[in-house]
Amino acid sequence: MFSKLFKKSALKKPKAPEVMGLYLGGSFELDNLKLSLLEPELTIEGAARSQLIQAVGEAPLDTGGTLLRFYTDDDAFLQVILDGGMTENHITDVKLWHFYETKTIGSTAQWNDCITNIISQPTYELNGNVFERVWEAVGEESPPMAVTETTYEEDGDVSKTDQFMMLYERPLDNDRVETLLVVGEEKQVGNNLDRCLVISTGFDIQPTDITING
Repeated sequence: MFSKLFKKSALKKPKAPEVMGLYLGGSFELDNLKLSLLEPELTIEGAARSQLIQAVGEAPLDTGGTLLRFYTDDDAFLQVILDGGMTENHITDVKLWHFYETKTIGSTAQWNDCITNIISQPTYELNGNVFERVWEAVGEESPPMAVTETTYEEDGDVSKTDQFMMLYERPLDNDRVETLLVVGEEKQVGNNLDRCLVISTGFDIQPTDITING
């Protein structure tokens, strides 16, 4: 009997984190009117108003906070940053990101160049728009911020990805901004390292911009 209980416990998959009513397999709705007014200024086009959460990512931050990402069926992820705890009272930032481009990095030399010269630049041009770097370090260089994200998928798979990222932004009307995230991702797949450069654009989400489906 104890042997059977031990086997069941050992096979139990880790539970994906939840916050704001967001959870793996859940969904949320974006305010159609607000997004329709904002979307013409954004890089994205035709964002889905209803989005289903297909995976959840979690990464501890050097500041002591936690980064959560709820990946959806619209090639997007709703990112929630928390500080000091894992409840709604600890949320400091919420953004909706859409993937713009992913490029495979085929060699160590290309990877090193990406980390050193591409991810972090004073400005980054995308689709004819210039974004300015947000995370500035003391001194001449501002290296990418490093995190390790644990990703939980609907089929129970759990994986880890090392990420080296930099945040940029550009102004929009009504004191809003569009943000740009440039990330070098490195993941162990078998005996090989899978590396790529991932570019995403996003914008701030306010409580009135989103409805969580129960």
